[in-house]
Amino acid sequence: MTLDKPADDGDVEHTVARAIHAHWMLFLIEGIVLVVLGAAAIILPVVATLAFTLVIGWLFLISGSVGLVTTFWMRNAPGFWWALVSAAIAIVAGILLFRWPLNGTLSLTLVLIAFFAIEGIATLFYALEHRAQLSGRWGWMAASGIVDLILAGIIFAGLPETATWALGLLVGINMLFGGTAMIGMALAAREAASDRAV
Repeated sequence: MTLDKPADDGDVEHTVARAIHAHWMLFLIEGIVLVVLGAAAIILPVVATLAFTLVIGWLFLISGSVGLVTTFWMRNAPGFWWALVSAAIAIVAGILLFRWPLNGTLSLTLVLIAFFAIEGIATLFYALEHRAQLSGRWGWMAASGIVDLILAGIIFAGLPETATWALGLLVGINMLFGGTAMIGMALAAREAASDRAV
């Protein structure tokens, strides 16, 4: 009886690097598309708010579902209950966005404010629990929670005017940064591939 030897970390990294090198052009195209869509959403945030409502609903629903699965999968990890609350809130936010996509941007913005506020609080407690367990990177989690709370405060302070543009602008910013990161990764992969060819 033979057992398969587990993959070495170096082998896995090499395989991932080769895949990225082989498809750097696709990553570049995806990044450019995301940057263009993100810029359009930032320029036309009112239109983007309505257009991206269902997309945001899907994002919340999928991220909450994945979070729920991973939370139960790693139920012995620190912060189980806070991660569970975070996943449940994301699922509820997604369902609400699907249920009432055209009933006014104000209600959608209130859902977004509630999501950011509760997500921020849950993330802070999650980070503090990781800090108590001496887990690394808890500071990044805490910073993410603080940013969520700041976003909730800014959007809430500007109501009702912020309701017309907040969703579209935030999605646009997210797409712009994601696209820029994708372009950077593609260009780095292209350079690495050309260096290997030399």
